[in-house]
Amino acid sequence: MAQMEPNLDHDVSWFLLPSYWAKMVVALISFLCFANSYDGDFVFDDSEAIINNKDLRAETPLGDLWYHDFWGSKLSSNTSHKSYRPLTVLTFRINYLFAGGFYPVGFHVINIILHCTISVLMVDVFSILLGGLQFSNKGRRLNLAPKSSLLAALLFAVHPVHTECVAGIVGRADLLCALFFLLSFLGYCKAFKESKEGHTFSVFWVLVSVVLGAIAMLCKEQGITILGLNAVFDALVINKINLLELIRKLLYKDKSLENAGLLRKGLLFRITLLMCGGAGILYIRWRIMGTGPPAFTEVDNPASFADSLFVRAINYNYYYSLNAWLLLCPWWLCFDWSMGCIPLIKSVSDWRIIALAALWFCLIGLICQALCSEDSHKRRILTLGLGFLIIPFLPASNLFFRVGFVVAERVIYLPSIGYCILFTYGFSLLSKQAKKKKILAVAVLGILLINVMRCALRSSQWRSEEQLFRSALSVCPLNAKVHYNVGKNLADKGNQSAAIKYYREAVRPDFAAAWMNLGIVQNSLRRFEEAEQSYWTAIKHRKKYPDCYYNLGRLYADLNRHIDALNAWRNATVLKPEHSLAWNNMIILLDNTGNLAQAEAVGREALELIPNDHSLMFSLANVLGKSQKYKESEALFLKAIKANPNAASYHGNLAVLYHRWGNLDLAKKHYEVSLKLDPMAPGTKENYNLLRRKLEQLQKKGGA
Repeated sequence: MAQMEPNLDHDVSWFLLPSYWAKMVVALISFLCFANSYDGDFVFDDSEAIINNKDLRAETPLGDLWYHDFWGSKLSSNTSHKSYRPLTVLTFRINYLFAGGFYPVGFHVINIILHCTISVLMVDVFSILLGGLQFSNKGRRLNLAPKSSLLAALLFAVHPVHTECVAGIVGRADLLCALFFLLSFLGYCKAFKESKEGHTFSVFWVLVSVVLGAIAMLCKEQGITILGLNAVFDALVINKINLLELIRKLLYKDKSLENAGLLRKGLLFRITLLMCGGAGILYIRWRIMGTGPPAFTEVDNPASFADSLFVRAINYNYYYSLNAWLLLCPWWLCFDWSMGCIPLIKSVSDWRIIALAALWFCLIGLICQALCSEDSHKRRILTLGLGFLIIPFLPASNLFFRVGFVVAERVIYLPSIGYCILFTYGFSLLSKQAKKKKILAVAVLGILLINVMRCALRSSQWRSEEQLFRSALSVCPLNAKVHYNVGKNLADKGNQSAAIKYYREAVRPDFAAAWMNLGIVQNSLRRFEEAEQSYWTAIKHRKKYPDCYYNLGRLYADLNRHIDALNAWRNATVLKPEHSLAWNNMIILLDNTGNLAQAEAVGREALELIPNDHSLMFSLANVLGKSQKYKESEALFLKAIKANPNAASYHGNLAVLYHRWGNLDLAKKHYEVSLKLDPMAPGTKENYNLLRRKLEQLQKKGGA
């Protein structure tokens, strides 16, 4: 047994429960916080990541997931955000297949279960981080901080900033990443067992932790940071290194470094394994992703586009202070913090400088204590707390690459572990000094209860887009995306005039999507000139905007400007070759205007790019039927019906083909199937009646 360190629990006035009951309490409370989100809708980014993501559908080969980004676009595409999370998408696909469609309940239930599981694992993780890694003579890990670990796990479980990850289905990426992140840490701890002879370690479990770190990264990019944290933990807890003393010895080339235990306990070897594993993982990801950085716009992250290094630095630090404030006081929460929500700081006279000054004052104070304190126990806990607070946040810090957001609540899911460590340690210090410890404990219990209620309230806001978007108006009234989404929600409900008001507010910061949707609403109100101007303004702000070209083409088609419509749709397909709607509209327009040869050429080109799209098969089959290429048309109709057997129009048009071709029995069969699927299908009943009369005439002639 190693020499026991000071026990943090000695000064903590909190509940002492057996490990099993502590985990049950944490699981129950974390479930209560977010249970009311189980029957929520698909909201905000769920539409793009799930409903519009073809990678979830069975017809998309599983192998494609490894070459597509989180949103279903090819990683090699110029429009890709390069967010590579194939394992998260795979879980969405499994959800979709088991549910038999896009039913959000199953997606939400999995998210709630994941958060509960992570919160339970936190009891073990915090017992190690706060109490140290020590084993009994039988090799069983000892929990030296049961009260502190329970408090820290409860703080984590009920933190309102986690609502986005749990109640928003796309938060699955953060939850899965956190799950494997913690498993990697616990696996690394499992590599060490203490005996009378000293420390021993298992190379197998070190390698397992690297693999689990890789899995975490395949769920979300932050997962890779666990390898760095494992190295920090190894140095501080396993080898009990005093960082300040080590730095001094390195600076002065002290020969006593040889006796520091780095080689004896295998630290350098283990860190080498972690570094090699991390480098290998990053290299493979780089090879798959390609060398091009993701393309973001200035409205997504304005500070990163500032010309002045001073402006960039000061605003990045202000963003860090906002993230810290969300951890300390998670009252003002918003689904999006970009698009003008947080104006740039351009001068030192801006009063917001106080926030980043306060942040660095606190951080420097904590770092000094973590390095210089004579209490080794204090040094260890503060360093681990700062490590878990800062290191997982680094991928979102703008220090290594530009990110596509200003502040995002989801990215502080993992850093909140560090916050919980520091909060719990601070509570223990206050308890040590306080004369009435029970009052302090009641205050902390009050914080937990307030957070539970805040989680429940925030979860209810995430249940529908209308509640979510309107809740943001009071938090970020300057955010163009908030006004845009409120407007879009109103437009989807048919309230076009009210939608225009919010779109007008949204276009202030040159928000391309808002201009496009403003154009859609203006088009629906038959204000065609204004709609065209709005579409071109959107394209001006986002040159590569295939959806806007698609909607512009629809406008031109409504105005019978056929050449302009075809050019707009062609631009959409050049920018996004898999833009099925644009291809389809080109085929249909060319078909309707009698350009059958050109329609056929476009249809064949489209199917080469999107071979499994049944709507394209259907449109091309119609063209081939009119060109009297009956056999090829029949094959495409049957293929489209196999992919989508419940489309009444597919059966109806195949019946028309057979009718023309003279295969009357097959025509009768497919007319009947079409009418069964849709008794009101336009033209089908009339065609069916014509066929029946023709068959009756043929029967009479045969009888005669």
